[in-house]
Amino acid sequence: MNELSLHPPGAAPTPPESDCRALVPAEGPVAVDTFGGRVHVEWDPSAAVTPLGQLPFFAEFLKVSGLFDRWVETCPVSWRSNNAPNKRDVLGTAVLAILCGHWRYAHISALRGDQVNAELLGMEKVVSEDSVRATFARMDEDAALAWLRRHLLAVTEPLLAEPWILDADVTVKPIYGHQEGAVLGYNPHKPGRPSHTYHTYIIANLRLVLDVEVQPGNQHHSKYSAPGLWALLEQIGRARWPRLLRGDRDWGTEANMRRCEQEGLPYLFKQRLTKRTKALVERLLRDAEWSDAGQGWQGAEAQLRLSGWSRARRVVVLRRRLNRDLAIEDRDESGQLRLSFTEVEEDVRLYEYGVLVTSLDAEILTIAGLYRDRADCENNFDELKNHWGWGGFTTTDLKRCRIMASMTALVYDWWNIFVRLAEPDKHREAITARPLLLNAPARRIDHSRQRRLVISHHHAEAGWVERACRNLAAFLHGLRLTAEQLTPTQRWYRILSRAMRKYLHGRQLQPPEPLPAPP
Repeated sequence: MNELSLHPPGAAPTPPESDCRALVPAEGPVAVDTFGGRVHVEWDPSAAVTPLGQLPFFAEFLKVSGLFDRWVETCPVSWRSNNAPNKRDVLGTAVLAILCGHWRYAHISALRGDQVNAELLGMEKVVSEDSVRATFARMDEDAALAWLRRHLLAVTEPLLAEPWILDADVTVKPIYGHQEGAVLGYNPHKPGRPSHTYHTYIIANLRLVLDVEVQPGNQHHSKYSAPGLWALLEQIGRARWPRLLRGDRDWGTEANMRRCEQEGLPYLFKQRLTKRTKALVERLLRDAEWSDAGQGWQGAEAQLRLSGWSRARRVVVLRRRLNRDLAIEDRDESGQLRLSFTEVEEDVRLYEYGVLVTSLDAEILTIAGLYRDRADCENNFDELKNHWGWGGFTTTDLKRCRIMASMTALVYDWWNIFVRLAEPDKHREAITARPLLLNAPARRIDHSRQRRLVISHHHAEAGWVERACRNLAAFLHGLRLTAEQLTPTQRWYRILSRAMRKYLHGRQLQPPEPLPAPP
């Protein structure tokens, strides 16, 4: 009698389980013949793998400088429960999340399978997102912000003895959902969307944040920034004040200018186009002698006293001629973007212009250049919001937003100085620096005598990355060898001297003389 087969015709029946086991090769590497030749493949389930393969260099930077240890030790939080997370684990987890460019607490879950990087920062493990949220909620807000401000200032303090410029500005963070402080205010990109405002103080050109304050969305005016600014300057000390305070048109108010004049702090602000300011521009456009202001701009100056001002002040008007062929971009009633073109007759001249008010007595070319340099401040905000988490990490309370904003600014400063150690003559933003100096797949191999981390970097600049990391390691190794002779302050001065070599013109920052021992 014929036996019926349940297997479809044309295909071989599945071999029994015993036959499948017989097909499995012996343990060890598997030889695979490919178009490129024979390749031996092996699996090691015990080998730890990480996408942040170059973190050891940044971890060494934090260790040699002492930044991370001091920051963790002085953190104003403690627990009584034996089941509470380790303080170093919580802060280290937050730092790893910020370095990875996370912008939500939920993204921390992606780090929990990484068995390599926690050890590099002296952590026992990567904690959960709930542990990070709960720790920040447990902190006293005033104590936590004071702790972060001390460490922000400690990073930049050696540079404040050099001539520097302070940029003050406000950026808007749109808020989605219910959150404390999320109210309607000035929001040019998303009108009608509740927001927070980030009042920030930055060392110009160095891309280092001195402080940041998170306030409700309707508190975007400079009058809400001024108390924090003057408190920061008082903490810095008069001997290390900036040579110039710069701000946009929101800062050109009587209160701000009068305070700067009383304190002897030079200022350069953009002026609002009020009725009397426009009248001054019209008069200068008609009668003034215009001088070169650089980059196609021309400048003229005059004295201006508005109705709310206590005295007349120096005003510099800048103008630049526009081309005759212009494109106009706007939106129709449905919100659809549209583009139209217009042509201007040859006998008509078009100018764009701006008005600056200042207490400086420098020439117009210098004034115009100083204000153009302020565009770097806007680049800082874009980088912090788009690549460093300022656009996220939202919680229902404003306290944790403030803590996370300051913590992000601190890691941002650490990273910028680290990157400048690798390439002192050029600044790289996070969108390029992190893939180059942080992100690379690596596998940890544990031997009886040593622990190895094998990095696979396939970036086009892999050669530069390896040279930069080797130079970094050599510099930090040499600094570590002299650690017994140097105080933590002296080590940090040497690190900053190398990182800021371009701006210091090769000079070494000199740490203050240690206080004499008591008799």
